[in-house]
Amino acid sequence: MKLKTFKLGGVHPPENKMTADIPVVPVDIPKRVSVTMSQHLGVPAVPKVEKGDKVKVGTLIGEAKGFISANIHSPVSGTVFKVDGVTDATGYRKNAVIINVEGDEWEAKIDKSETLVKEIKLSPEEIIQRIKDSGIVGMGGAAFPTHVKYMFPDGKTADTLVINGVECEPYLTSDHRVMLERPDEILVGISIMMKAGKVERAMIGIESNKPDAIKILSEKAKDYPGIEVVPLKVQYPQGAEKQLIKSLLNREIPSGKLPLDVGCIVNNIGTAFAIYEAVQKNKPLIERVVTLTGKDLKKGGNFLVRIGIPAKNLLEKLGAEIPENTGKMISGGPMMGKAVNHLDIPVTKGTSGIVIMSEDESKRDSIQNCIRCSKCVSVCPMGLEPYLLEKLAEKDMFEECEKEDIVDCIECGSCSYTCPSSRHLLDHIRYGKQNVMRIMRERRQQ
Repeated sequence: MKLKTFKLGGVHPPENKMTADIPVVPVDIPKRVSVTMSQHLGVPAVPKVEKGDKVKVGTLIGEAKGFISANIHSPVSGTVFKVDGVTDATGYRKNAVIINVEGDEWEAKIDKSETLVKEIKLSPEEIIQRIKDSGIVGMGGAAFPTHVKYMFPDGKTADTLVINGVECEPYLTSDHRVMLERPDEILVGISIMMKAGKVERAMIGIESNKPDAIKILSEKAKDYPGIEVVPLKVQYPQGAEKQLIKSLLNREIPSGKLPLDVGCIVNNIGTAFAIYEAVQKNKPLIERVVTLTGKDLKKGGNFLVRIGIPAKNLLEKLGAEIPENTGKMISGGPMMGKAVNHLDIPVTKGTSGIVIMSEDESKRDSIQNCIRCSKCVSVCPMGLEPYLLEKLAEKDMFEECEKEDIVDCIECGSCSYTCPSSRHLLDHIRYGKQNVMRIMRERRQQ
């Protein structure tokens, strides 16, 4: 059977899924956690607690501010030590609620049992409100507030819910393990999302390098009307929403448009599980599965981690240390993640993994002149001309960048990966894109 995939561009970096067979284990709760108020796309949450306040697991400590924002809940019980800035994976200081841990007392409304709850009692409107109240965001890395996707503008409807089980980033295996270990909860979560979006069909896209996940979800999906599992070709960036919709439905999202404009809602597999817990168990998003991996780590793993725990605690759980030959540590995957200079950063809702790479593996080759080979053009999944965008951005020619559709770049890094001259294409394109988006915002405000 020929596997579905998108047609334009894409690359196939080494998969390095070394932790795919390692079950998820919980990480011990430390004596102190730092819960940032800006761990989602949009406006940061506003702290609802202050120094000396007592909190339980699930207590609202940060309230969403603005339309695109998300609530933040305490992942631990204890006393607020202070509200102060901490450095996160972006390298910037973000406002955070720092909590001294005292025991592990949960809010009474949260159902901590492992019993599967299949019956969906809430209405679509009540589901969306519960998702909002629980602070659910996209778990694939972007951390877009999930409730916003189900608040359709007038005249807009969807016919298909697209679930991203691709996990196309090299090294990362957190979604894979969730699919293997929590398939029923995921399928109930998808059913909840279908009800919220008022759609009759859901398609789960999973790359063919996860045959065990495809098998278990396909078998169990038979008991859930309207849900289909679709194996996909291994091709990066298969998990990008525009490429995933093209692969599954052969629909193309026009420039400047969203999945809803072609009748789709797109969510990550981890988000489906988080929605199950929110709606059926009244549990806010206070923990997630994180992969810790690297070729030179003595061992890696997949961990259930409370939000706010320092990333270094994953190493401590393994009884391991950062290898001496480490050249780069990345929050997220090596293609789209962000390099960090230490592991004291707190885990956030969008932390899918920590990848530790050796000096040899992470070293960039010296930049050479562009040889006009057009490889960057051939691998761009958005049909852009990365070599041209790089030059325009480098010279601050932002008006020309906009004309060349720089905002359509999904920042997948395929161009930089394939460039034989080791040019920093994505670095410059990101710079240009940020400035063009700033100019566009200023234009709308005039």
